Formats: sequence, structure tokens, C-alpha cells
Amino acid sequence: MNIHFNFPAAITLRNRLALKAFILKIFKDEKQKLNSLNYIFCSDAYLLQMNKTYLAHNYFTDIITFDLTEPGSNKIDGEIYISADTVRENAHRYKTTISKELHRVIFHGALHLCGYKDKTAAEQQLMTQKEDHYIHLYFNVPGEIIRLNRKK
Repeated sequence: MNIHFNFPAAITLRNRLALKAFILKIFKDEKQKLNSLNYIFCSDAYLLQMNKTYLAHNYFTDIITFDLTEPGSNKIDGEIYISADTVRENAHRYKTTISKELHRVIFHGALHLCGYKDKTAAEQQLMTQKEDHYIHLYFNVPGEIIRLNRKK
């Protein structure tokens, strides 16, 4: 299981080992198996171009998730592109910290790969509940769990 963070855009992501362990926990809790996952943090312009090229959408977004799992495989492979610009804007708009908004979209992408959608109001409500659940768990996780994960 490989999780990688790539930073073409300037953004700070602390405690990466603990975050990787927590992302694996999300997949386990959602009864999914992860093979590999790449997070790419980019600009609004870059993500807009990807949105146009691959999804035929001409609008800005905070995240695009690509499920790259081979047909017939029981292990998920994915790439998640996150706009650092939009994360900052949304943190301000929703009166939260950049860190919490960044983690929300990181978890949002993982949840997409676990099968959650957000096209309908009901799907959006469930996705938001799942995001809130994992945000709460991550930011209130007992210290001993984080310390155990850092030993790896």
C-alpha cells in the first residue's frame, strides 16, 4: 500500500506519516482495500484544465478524483488532484482553518474511491456526514495512535 503526496503547488502538509496511516484507516473502515494512492496539490488553473480535458467541465473545483483501479482488481488505485488555491479560499469562506479544509478534501477524495458519490442532495449529505466523521476522528485521535504510526 503506497500513499504519496506531490506538491507542485505551495501548500504545507504536516504529520504525513500519521495522515497516511489515517487514510489507510478510512479504507479499512469502509471495507475497501487500497493498493496505491497519489495526491497531487496544484493550482486552480491546472485543475481547471484537467476538469476541461478529462471531465468536459468548464468550472473551478477543489478536487478531482480518478479511480485507476484495473478491471477485476480488488485493490484500489487512484489519483487525487487538489487545488491549493481553492482549499485556501474555501477555508476562508467556511470560516475554518486551512488545515481542516485541506484534510476535508483529502478525506473526500478517499471517500470517492471507497464508492461514495456527491451528485444528488442525498449523496452530498452522506458524503458530508462521512467527511465530518473522519475530520472529527483525525483531529481528536489519541496521541498514542499517532506515536505508534510514527515508528513505521
